[in-house]
Amino acid sequence: MSKSKKSRPVVDSTKVVAYIRVSTEDQHLGPEAQLAAINVWATRQNVTVVSVHRDLGVSGATPLADCPGLMAALDDLGAQGAGSLVVAKRDRLARDVMKAAMVEARAEKVGARVVSAAGEGDGTDPAAQLMRTIVDAFAQYERAMIAARTRAALAVKKSKGERTGGIPYGFSDLDGQLVPNDAERTVIARARELSSQGLSLRGICASLKTEGVVFRNFNWNSPALADRLLKAEC
Repeated sequence: MSKSKKSRPVVDSTKVVAYIRVSTEDQHLGPEAQLAAINVWATRQNVTVVSVHRDLGVSGATPLADCPGLMAALDDLGAQGAGSLVVAKRDRLARDVMKAAMVEARAEKVGARVVSAAGEGDGTDPAAQLMRTIVDAFAQYERAMIAARTRAALAVKKSKGERTGGIPYGFSDLDGQLVPNDAERTVIARARELSSQGLSLRGICASLKTEGVVFRNFNWNSPALADRLLKAEC
């Protein structure tokens, strides 16, 4: 007697789950801009964004298990019966080829797919699949180049006896220069908002942890981190 094939999950193609990511390296496409791009795409495609998940201050190469927003978005695909996980641009998904492939596999397991509002590699044919792989590879390459330039710039500063450590909260080191970090400033602003509501340092940490906020991979169990965020000069 032959075994029956496992039925494919039933999904609603008109429902999508949105994922937003901003790392310490990315200044050009903040959370608000990503959400706006996704909403414009959703209107054009006549689909409904049923939930939005965020990873703020999270590198595109951070392991999948350490990206609470992305993990929640993948879980929500099955819970909501959504047909797609949508990102503003493909590199918001990951800056690592293997990580992107893992996300694709997790989505496919519940009958969904990953799409980019920018249209990169849209489709299911072999050419579209190849394009997605190429885009993922270039995203990984770009991240490696940014890291290499930063290391080189810091090495030059060190050789001149200049201070190379202790990048202030709310800033990033780009080519040896301090530049505003929108992702970190968003977290700082949120911490200050919670403080204005009367929450203690421990309460601020608990709230940010519950919201899935990531900040330089620090542990939200330390109230001292919230105190430093509130005192950040930005």
